[in-house]
Amino acid sequence: MLRGLAVLLLFQLVGESLVFLLGVSIPGPVAGLVLLFAALPVLDRLWTQEAASIDEAAETLLSNLGLFFVPAGVGVVALASILSAQIWALGAVLILSAIITLMLTVWAFILVRKLISVRRRS
Repeated sequence: MLRGLAVLLLFQLVGESLVFLLGVSIPGPVAGLVLLFAALPVLDRLWTQEAASIDEAAETLLSNLGLFFVPAGVGVVALASILSAQIWALGAVLILSAIITLMLTVWAFILVRKLISVRRRS
């Protein structure tokens, strides 16, 4: 499992480095995950044990995912006075972002449905 964790951290480091060097505005860990996803077929063929240990490390991290939100929750409680002063702005942003997300989801669904129906006709 430690080897898998080391591989995950290595890909995160590579992602962070690429984002920094290229000046791209995406999170480094996301870039690292995309690179890991692209490299998984190669890793599975070359290093079968590493692929299994990556799976084990990822499962362990995912099973304890709730623990990673504890510091954020403590921060929210610690800054409750600041957040309560901005409650209306936060509420408006949450509602607006939910509406935008729903609209974009419906738009994407309609677009994919049209693309699928065009392919079926051809």
